Amino acid sequence: MARILIIDDEESVGVALRQVFEYEGHKVHLCPNGPSALLDYPEFDPDVTFLDVKMPNMDGLEVLERIRNDHSGAVVIMISGHGTIGTAVEATRKGAFDFLEKPLDTNRLLVTLRNALMVRGLSDSVERLTHEIEIHHGIVGGSRAIKRVLQDIEKVGATDAPVLITGENGTGKELTARALHRRSTRTEQRFVEVNCAAIPSELIESELFGHVRGSFTGAVADRVGKFEQAHKGTLFLDEVGDMSLAAQAKVLRALQGGDITPVGGARPVSVDVRVIAATNKDLGEQIEKGAFREDLLHRLNMVTIRVPALRERLEDIGMLVAHFANLTPGSYGVPYKRFADGALEALKEADWPGNVRQLKNAVARLMILSGGDAVEGRDVNQLVSPGGPDAGVPGSMLALETLNEFKDAAEKAFVAGKLREHDWNVSEAARRMGMPRSNLYKKIEKYGLQRD
Repeated sequence: MARILIIDDEESVGVALRQVFEYEGHKVHLCPNGPSALLDYPEFDPDVTFLDVKMPNMDGLEVLERIRNDHSGAVVIMISGHGTIGTAVEATRKGAFDFLEKPLDTNRLLVTLRNALMVRGLSDSVERLTHEIEIHHGIVGGSRAIKRVLQDIEKVGATDAPVLITGENGTGKELTARALHRRSTRTEQRFVEVNCAAIPSELIESELFGHVRGSFTGAVADRVGKFEQAHKGTLFLDEVGDMSLAAQAKVLRALQGGDITPVGGARPVSVDVRVIAATNKDLGEQIEKGAFREDLLHRLNMVTIRVPALRERLEDIGMLVAHFANLTPGSYGVPYKRFADGALEALKEADWPGNVRQLKNAVARLMILSGGDAVEGRDVNQLVSPGGPDAGVPGSMLALETLNEFKDAAEKAFVAGKLREHDWNVSEAARRMGMPRSNLYKKIEKYGLQRD
């Protein structure tokens, strides 16, 4: 166990850091300003200090200088929301061990702490942190199912092999893709994401390959596509199963030859990208329906990583809740609340059709709305379980991140329901919904709706 001193005038930052480090088993002491830290430092005798640069009365650089003057072996890591090269150089000159910029990435934070503890010679803490960093990658859990995913990431990440990530909505497919990118030799280059389901079919080619001015109505200037943006880096094709056949053909050509041609362009452009794709659909079934190219699937799934649903890793719920509870104060400005055993049991017994994303939202909701200093089982029953605010709303929709995504999902469900109700009589359905028939046809095309 290491002793960690945090000096920051922003209470939410200090609390969030304390929760991260206490979760790893360390002893943490908070100071809200420089003068109080200078008084507490000798008595607490920290192994590592995290020190904010911008503070009232006495800034971090002055505190750093005084700590180093009085304690030459002090290991101090500077943190700042307004980091500049000049500030970093000055901090290093005054003896800072490292310099981190806000918002603080948990994985980078743990790596820096591990390195600092190595300097202090705290081998036990280093070994524990090394293990935690290995299982993190932003992915939390210790179940056999999630360990298989992490092992695959370690094996495949360092290669340039295309990877297909499968799994239900909210399981963590994007986190897996980002972990693969961080593990790769392209980690210093760009990670470019394309949500194939969110882009209208008529614009997907322009989005992927770019276009030249005047190539279609609205193309008032040349535009670089996602393939070019990801040159030398990683291109993540999320929900690739929703891509149009025309776009699939172009993607296949790009993967085969390494060249793409912008819409309306005459000359191909060479690109070097690693493609990672993800889908919540069964692409084998899509191939049988004629909605997905078999040759493209063979190109994309040289390696397939399946991310398990939360119901397949219920033993991870305790770790996930602790992780999300640590993040919530910094994200929403609410005080930290522990989860009682009854609350954890209730969460394990609940259904999670929206998987980890839905659980994350539920943890934040419970910490915001529950009374008292701890989240109890009754809070879960009232705020999460059937009969609470979520009743009647599909978990897959609650798992969506943004309001626009929720609106699109709700509109799609509403339109599909009305079409079924009127036996796909488009004119009658449009009349009952109070919209022009042409608008309804556009929505049918937008959401790829088909009669059963």
